[in-house]
Amino acid sequence: MSKWWRPAAGTLRRAAENTKQRSYHTIQALPREVTGSRGSTRDRAQGRIPAVVFSQSYTRSNPGDPTSVSASSSVSRKRLLTTERKQIKAIIKSVQLPFFCSTTFPLQIRAGSGSSTLIESGRVLPIQIHRNEETGEIMNLVFAWAEDGKEIKVDVPLVFKGEDVCPGIQKGGYLHQVRRSLRYLCPAEHIPPKIEVDISKLDIGDKLLMHDIEVHPNLKLLSKNEAMPACKIMATKMHDSENAQ
Repeated sequence: MSKWWRPAAGTLRRAAENTKQRSYHTIQALPREVTGSRGSTRDRAQGRIPAVVFSQSYTRSNPGDPTSVSASSSVSRKRLLTTERKQIKAIIKSVQLPFFCSTTFPLQIRAGSGSSTLIESGRVLPIQIHRNEETGEIMNLVFAWAEDGKEIKVDVPLVFKGEDVCPGIQKGGYLHQVRRSLRYLCPAEHIPPKIEVDISKLDIGDKLLMHDIEVHPNLKLLSKNEAMPACKIMATKMHDSENAQ
């Protein structure tokens, strides 16, 4: 019986840890009472980050062309907020910065500091982080509402896997990352925090084109030239000179 209980206990422990992590990743926000630079300065002095969240729809001027997508002029469900700097920094550290703006998070807007009154809630996608150029401090955040079924433009980071067994690299070549991210029009429920690209079978001179990268079928690549390479296995100069001889 002890053998049966230990895995179950481990499962319960992991479930509790996952629940705790999901809870901490719920962004807590307050309505911004004062707008303008003076109010933003006061919020930052109190350890908070001014933020805005809005819902923006997209229209297609040419249904046959996935790149012909433009934002409509109407922006709805806009909220001016403040978020806690300490929590935002902890979330960015946890999910890692390259994936912060391709990950959706629950958002809860409460009536005031310490209040249990929930004004509004939903899922959001961070789309912009404004920083102080000198200090790197986060000055403002921009979020988009990410309800199921809503399409959002997302720059999804590429993570290359299989370098340790890649034939081209084993022969002395190296991975040239032409693109570190690709832009997609994604239904909110299918936004991937990252896209893993397998290069384990590429030889020197081989490349993967943008349209070769496998993603969820509902993701639409926003590129006018999908035949451009996302990565190449390049030969080293030493390898080139040996071939020349």
